[in-house]
Amino acid sequence: MRKFINYLKDSFVELTKKTTWPSWEKLQSSALLVMLATVILAVLLWVIDFVFQHLMTVIYTL
Repeated sequence: MRKFINYLKDSFVELTKKTTWPSWEKLQSSALLVMLATVILAVLLWVIDFVFQHLMTVIYTL
């Protein structure tokens, strides 16, 4: 049990004293970049799916 308590204490010290956290502005810009990339990827996959669906419809109606 003592090892576990030491682990928790060391983890707390690591997260509060040794870890460098990004600034609020950097965090916002990174989040915006991730959201934008997600939307672009979703639109790209939708276009590929749409084209493939119509291509299969053309092929199966021959």
